[in-house]
Amino acid sequence: MKKKAFVAIISASMLASMGTGALAATKLKEIKAYLNPEVRVQVDGTYVDLRDVKGNAIAPITYNGANYFPIRSISDALDIAVDYNETTKTIILGEKVDGVSIVDGFKDMYYTKDSAKTTYKGKDYKEAYFNDGSGNRSSNFMLYPNKEHQTLYLQIAAVNGDITELTIQDSDTNTILKKIDVIKAEEGLVTVQVDIAGVKSLYIHGNVKGDTAVFVPLTTSYYK
Repeated sequence: MKKKAFVAIISASMLASMGTGALAATKLKEIKAYLNPEVRVQVDGTYVDLRDVKGNAIAPITYNGANYFPIRSISDALDIAVDYNETTKTIILGEKVDGVSIVDGFKDMYYTKDSAKTTYKGKDYKEAYFNDGSGNRSSNFMLYPNKEHQTLYLQIAAVNGDITELTIQDSDTNTILKKIDVIKAEEGLVTVQVDIAGVKSLYIHGNVKGDTAVFVPLTTSYYK
């Protein structure tokens, strides 16, 4: 989804969620717009009928050459969770985590948004570290908590084999903070909890053999 369209959808959703009293207290400007039932939506090549929470069909609002939809109808069509935090006035898309997702600023050659690689046991995590190299090798990546968090909750799964000697260490001091001898494929998605108080950067590495892949869902792994 293009950024401009995404922003437009969020704006329309926020407008729709405010009551008359809330509108009066804001600096929102009244506009003239039109319902446009001729506009249709396709998702992965298939037309979808957008509906509100009560099941009513939705027509987009056309304003200044842009089409605005309630964000919940779009999130339902894309199968993405959506919520609204009234206190912080924040629309939350995707998984909610009680912390800060490690996906922000994550960089690695095995970072991916390819749904074929971000999907694990039928669930698409949208963004992941997926090391599917070949042969016996080390699987490793960096994280940067920048001394701002106390704990890392890292979700990780071994695919088609085992991960051995998984080690999480302070890369500045080479201090080993956590070591797990083996994570077996049959264990599924494992959450590794690590004390990272005062740590600026982390080096995570483990060993795999043959066709074994390492899966880390970045959207549900987080700092706290």
